[in-house]
Amino acid sequence: MRALRWRYAGGALFLLLTNGFALLIPWFMKLAIETLQQPLNGRLSPAACALIIVVLAALHCVTRIFSRTLSLNAARIIEFRIRNDLFQRLTRLDLSYFSSSRSGDILSRFSNDLTNVRMLTGFGTMSAINTVIVYCSTVTMMLRIHPWLTFWAIVPFPLMVLTVKKISHRLFHRSLQAQEELAHLSSQAEETVSAVRLIKSYCREEHFQAEFGKTAERYLKHNLRLARLRGLIIPVMAAATGAGTLIVLFMGGRLVIAGTITLGDFVAFSGYLAMLVWPTAVLGWILTLAQRGAASMSRLGEILGAEPAVTDHPEAEPVTAILQGIEARNLRFRYGDTDILGGISFTIKAGETVGITGEVGSGKTTILRLIARLLPVSAGMLFVDGRDINTVTTASLRGLIGYVPQETFLFSRSVGDNICYGVAEDQPKDVMERAAAQAGFLEDVAAFPEKFETRVGEKGITLSGGQKQRLAIARAVAGNPPLLLFDDPLSAVDAGREEEILNELGKFYSGRTVLIVSQRVSAFRDCDRIIVLKSGQIAEQGSAAELFHRGTLYAEICRRQQITRSLENGEDYSQRSEP
Repeated sequence: MRALRWRYAGGALFLLLTNGFALLIPWFMKLAIETLQQPLNGRLSPAACALIIVVLAALHCVTRIFSRTLSLNAARIIEFRIRNDLFQRLTRLDLSYFSSSRSGDILSRFSNDLTNVRMLTGFGTMSAINTVIVYCSTVTMMLRIHPWLTFWAIVPFPLMVLTVKKISHRLFHRSLQAQEELAHLSSQAEETVSAVRLIKSYCREEHFQAEFGKTAERYLKHNLRLARLRGLIIPVMAAATGAGTLIVLFMGGRLVIAGTITLGDFVAFSGYLAMLVWPTAVLGWILTLAQRGAASMSRLGEILGAEPAVTDHPEAEPVTAILQGIEARNLRFRYGDTDILGGISFTIKAGETVGITGEVGSGKTTILRLIARLLPVSAGMLFVDGRDINTVTTASLRGLIGYVPQETFLFSRSVGDNICYGVAEDQPKDVMERAAAQAGFLEDVAAFPEKFETRVGEKGITLSGGQKQRLAIARAVAGNPPLLLFDDPLSAVDAGREEEILNELGKFYSGRTVLIVSQRVSAFRDCDRIIVLKSGQIAEQGSAAELFHRGTLYAEICRRQQITRSLENGEDYSQRSEP
């Protein structure tokens, strides 16, 4: 608002002009009536007064338009800037924030809460300024006509303000509750839409309808309580205005009869009192807007005030290549109160291909996220080329990484746009073809109706699970990164296509540092070394053949998968002895 102070100042200036023209209208009505009563007093004729009133009304209309335009446009600009700030802040926050926030709640703040703030900074601010101007100017004109009549006419208003102030305190808490319940409703709707196929497959439509109905009922309950409070404000306003009007009719009429004030004075005074009706009624609405806006701004402030856990050190320097490799020294990490990594140490040389496997929840994915700086890591635990990872700029490090996350996400754009997402948008077609071929996805693209221009739908809904994973791999390798982080990249790929992809990726691995997290040991075919995790600790590490012949945890994983594959293929497992 400080940045847009000149717009608000212009709006306030036009409001002054608007109310100035409005104040003159009752005065010229007074002159017209007095002229009709005493035609020979030398004042303006009734016709001249009528013409002046028409001109004043026209000017009032024009200045009102400019005052509203300046103030409301300023509110729109504020909404635009806050929305951009919110989105910029969200893109800076890391996984730890989003793991504790629901997307529906965030979307609710982008829509409903922002609207409340815009209404407060637009209509609310303009109406507040207008109310102050109207009260100051109108009461001044009323005092000129008769001070005591003015005093008795506005006596009910302070009582009204005190009553409304008491109600408005409760409005804030009720508004905040309603906003929170709307966020829950939005989250539930978003979650239901995202899982609609799963809901239908389990015939859970009625259950989700009932759950949504309960949430909607709670939202309705909070809004009805809020509406009852707001409903109290308008009758209080009307009572104060009606009481003032009755006082003016009774006392003003007696003053006219006694000759203390003229009939024109009485008409002008009544006109000025009528001018107070709308600002007084709006006062309650302003208080409601203020409370709703304050509640919404406190919710927006939670995002705007959130700080990312992963930030660049002031003296951090960029890294341009990975020449020595990656080293972990007593690496620890915990989610909340749960230890995920309990102090592990390992070294990955530049150009080495390393597989990571182990039990579910043993910290495999966490290692990749720490290397990519998607999660915070304490100083002295993780090093890139001998430098603490916290002394390396995040952007330069991530620019060297091709990352395939465990949860494949695709943008609702074309196949080509998704492949080239992490590189320049104007990449030649052969770059897309090369990346698609390395991921074993080129044949699928050839079968699409529009080839690389085929749109994949929201979250890749038009593709199968295997196609999504292969497209994600193509996206990771498109930029020729020196460091590849693959998190279970072939879990949805069938055995035949897996062999093809591994053959192509094996060629691409040459000269690059590669970390592959997988539960399927077949993904480690080209790995120089395999690290096996158990309960956040390194249980064993070595080549695939060494680990298998030790007969420990990795060998047990291999045997279970061999049994499963043999049963699926109808083979005799007892005849097999090698992974």
